[in-house]
Amino acid sequence: MTGAGPVPDTLDYPEVPVGAVLAGSARRFGGRTAVHFAGRELSFAQIHERACAFANALRGAGVGRGDVVALHLPNCPQYPIAYYGVLLAGATFSPTNPLLPPADLAAQLADCGAVAAVTWLPAAPALAAVQQHTNIRLVLVTDREQALDPAHRVSLDAFPGAQDFEAFHADAPTDDPAVEIDVYRDLAHLAYTGGTTGRSKGVQLPHRNVVVNSLQFACRGNGSVPALDEFGGVVLDQRAPVEEYPVRLGTGTAINLTPWFHAMGTIGGLNVPMLSGSTTVLHERFDPGAYLADAERFRVTGMGGAPPLFGALLRHPDLATRDLSSVRGISSGAAPLPVEMIQALQRRFGDDVVIVEGYGLTEVTMGATLGPSWRSGVRKVGTVGTPVPDTEVRIVDPAGEDLTPLPTGEAGEVCIRGPQVMVGYKDRPEENAATLVDGWLRTGDVGVLDEDGYLSIVDRKKDMLLYKGYNVYPRELEELLFTRAGVVGAAVVGRPDPQVGELPVAFVVAPGFGDAEATALMEAVNTQVLPYKRLREVHLVDEIPVSAAGKVLKRELRERLA
Repeated sequence: MTGAGPVPDTLDYPEVPVGAVLAGSARRFGGRTAVHFAGRELSFAQIHERACAFANALRGAGVGRGDVVALHLPNCPQYPIAYYGVLLAGATFSPTNPLLPPADLAAQLADCGAVAAVTWLPAAPALAAVQQHTNIRLVLVTDREQALDPAHRVSLDAFPGAQDFEAFHADAPTDDPAVEIDVYRDLAHLAYTGGTTGRSKGVQLPHRNVVVNSLQFACRGNGSVPALDEFGGVVLDQRAPVEEYPVRLGTGTAINLTPWFHAMGTIGGLNVPMLSGSTTVLHERFDPGAYLADAERFRVTGMGGAPPLFGALLRHPDLATRDLSSVRGISSGAAPLPVEMIQALQRRFGDDVVIVEGYGLTEVTMGATLGPSWRSGVRKVGTVGTPVPDTEVRIVDPAGEDLTPLPTGEAGEVCIRGPQVMVGYKDRPEENAATLVDGWLRTGDVGVLDEDGYLSIVDRKKDMLLYKGYNVYPRELEELLFTRAGVVGAAVVGRPDPQVGELPVAFVVAPGFGDAEATALMEAVNTQVLPYKRLREVHLVDEIPVSAAGKVLKRELRERLA
């Protein structure tokens, strides 16, 4: 059990569809609250009942196995009902950011071939504007009022031909439709990459991938192994002792702001809590004061999100005064958590609270590595942990054709092999050939493996700068910027230069700074790096642009320089 601690390096994954995850948890955790939203609560059993009804309604409307259904929704109680309902019907779930501009929305819906969509009333006009360019024949609309009261009926005046989401499945049978699903071939997810470096690509993920990756993280996260109940539902057997994992199955609570339309949200924020019987408190937007108030009110056991969330919490005065003694673990993903933030969080919460980072991407369903989440585990600050069960990580020459591993400690491209790796991109044969090689996924990220198998992410290959032939990794400069007093946000990109290639340029959020402080900041960082890595410019900005999942949109910063 090299890096997995109380959890074996290999697990026995049941060969069941994703619906079995919900079914097992509904029977095991029954009336326990699964989702809390602005006062409304849905139990595990209620989500299963309504998801089955939605599945039966879809099938009655001619939507089933092989069809794609787009969920054009923010996080809300309707989301898990629709998500699991789509999968129980045998259809494929395609997550769609409700804030996508019409052109991007049209491109994604056309690419995925969706025949049905569930949309949020404020976002519905964008869908209405592009529907004629898609295959969508069934549109279901819901809104915030319906999130609070399912008896509320949505006004459809602005979307002729659409149907009310709740009315659509209100009277449908609530038994499982028991659709026959090939877990290795039938797609559960057709998810789209973040588009931080260009046009999003459709990632094809069968039911097997989703069940496996959900179990890899749930089991590693709470010291369990998979099992099946007497009716074929997926359950967990928590074998690790309470001394290692103080949060037991069916007792956890967390606030979730990670979008369920993102890979980290769908797996880590929806399926993993479903498996572990955890209550998810939904917030509609990130308000640090409200987050901390609810963390105290609901006695949250875990705090999770992307680095911008933790940066904002650390800057908020209530972090020092709220009673957060219930917190047992903190997890971060989507982007590297600066070392300075990790240390600040550890000082606030104490050594008993385990802080873990994970690493992944949509192409591996969600994740490939995770830091030790058990109390006695060896944590290495600045790493994203070790591979989850049944997963291999290899570091290779980014410019090389073969996948010969580089020596331990040498930076190179991160490659991943495991049962969670995608089937491939939809209709992208050339990119599949370049990305999937001999069973390995070439991630395009640059990392280092140490002698104990802990992975550190140096940077994205596409974010790496070339200065006179030398590699410059922005993350190294960003870490140094974060150590300076007053800096609350930082991102480094390259400015093209015909003489040298690219010049490192920093965008910095530092309230109260002026030109003099920016110059001093650049000089302070440059004294700590080799000459070819030195920053050439520092631009003070009000905020760093990030995606819905918390990833820095470096493409936007490069466009500003252009």
